[in-house]
Amino acid sequence: MHWPLPFAEFRWIRFQSPVPLESELLGDKEQMLGALREIRERSFAFLLETEKRDFSGYRWKHPFLGVLNFYEWFELIAVHQIRHAKQMRDLQRTLPKVVEGSQIQ
Repeated sequence: MHWPLPFAEFRWIRFQSPVPLESELLGDKEQMLGALREIRERSFAFLLETEKRDFSGYRWKHPFLGVLNFYEWFELIAVHQIRHAKQMRDLQRTLPKVVEGSQIQ
């Protein structure tokens, strides 16, 4: 089965990670953001360097969306990033209200 990639953006569908988060793998926020930026830059560079090659035959199974080809994986990364950006905007709007309401008087 292969779900359309936009489903990854919809937040009314909740997914549980198939791999549990190990807190000891978390590092310093700035170091992790720097590593993310570096990986993003290298990924874009790879896509530009190989734009004349066809990688659509390379496929790998996603635990929720089915088998995706090389390009669908990159599209999924972008869609997934949109999902998380929406989550952060929602948190930004609601967190101050939650914190204010929970203060001890």
